[in-house]
Amino acid sequence: MQPLDWIAWGTALPILTGLGLVLRHDAKLPELPEDPAPSEASVCLLVPARDEAREIQAAIASWVAQDHGPLRIVVVDDGSTDGTPEILRELEAVHPQRLAVIRNDHLPSGWLGKNHAMHLAQAHAWAREATWLLLADADVQADPSLLCRALAFAGAQVTDVLALLPAIDTATPGERLALPLASAGFLMLVPPHKVPDPKAMAFCGVGAFTLIRRGAYDAIGGHAAAPLEAIDDMMLARRAKAAGFINRVARGGPALHLRMYHGLWSVIRAMRKNAMALPLWPLGPLGVASTLLLFLAPIWIPLAGRPTLGILLWLLVPALLGHVAQRMTRRPMDLLWALWPLLGPPLALGQAWAFWDRLRGINHWRGRSVKLG
Repeated sequence: MQPLDWIAWGTALPILTGLGLVLRHDAKLPELPEDPAPSEASVCLLVPARDEAREIQAAIASWVAQDHGPLRIVVVDDGSTDGTPEILRELEAVHPQRLAVIRNDHLPSGWLGKNHAMHLAQAHAWAREATWLLLADADVQADPSLLCRALAFAGAQVTDVLALLPAIDTATPGERLALPLASAGFLMLVPPHKVPDPKAMAFCGVGAFTLIRRGAYDAIGGHAAAPLEAIDDMMLARRAKAAGFINRVARGGPALHLRMYHGLWSVIRAMRKNAMALPLWPLGPLGVASTLLLFLAPIWIPLAGRPTLGILLWLLVPALLGHVAQRMTRRPMDLLWALWPLLGPPLALGQAWAFWDRLRGINHWRGRSVKLG
């Protein structure tokens, strides 16, 4: 074999392996019960909000409408400069017994904004009294029965931390192309059947829905134990599992859904927060090169003399990942997914931008740059 052949197969095999893992993990993802018995467990939903005027009204309305009567909601308005404060004030006036809003205009040094907002929310009296804390972003919407179903799932077996994978709502071509692929990539890295196994390294927390026992949250120090952790949801679950608590993950979509971003550019900008958050970030340039190599494989592999392999990859990725996306969203296949190789350059740009931020020692999110020690 020529060197180019080795590179072609060395690129194709990780893609094929990744597709296999996504299909396997999707097949093993537990489902929530459909008709659960009601629960009297006290739950407090904690929501960090910063410039969420486009999504927060529908999100809070969906949580207020939950069938689980004891649910109370604490929202921290983290220095929003758009219409978020006005929307929250109106909602709080309508639902004073269910919704409490905390306004925060000061971010202390040594904290990321979301982590500090969660820390403020968990200190509220409602959260202190709750058996469960539910952590969810400000753009998440849930069907009325979702929380009841999640509590029934958690009560059917020993559970201390439950993460639900959401369906992603998309509108623009960039969102339609990038976000289903990103969701599948997350599923590839999280084997759901291994998450509850105390001997396995797998763990899972999700920004859209992480339900954690108040006692477990306190035992691991909550968000105060890792104030600069960018991937706070995943690392919270990791710390809980390391402390001996039982972590589980299940399918939330389509009953749990959100529109994460508005356009491809917002996806790229959001990568500045998470793309280089792990300790391996010094290998960022290698990650950028790998992204380009993998995503552009259907283009360069045929030019390297392996047209059949390149075309196979081009067709398999949207077909198989589209199957997984359909199961999560209950929506039809999107023909735009066939253009997935075009994502390589913009995703590489997002990674490079995040790497540059880390070199400068900052984490950037929603117009706020925070020094990382």
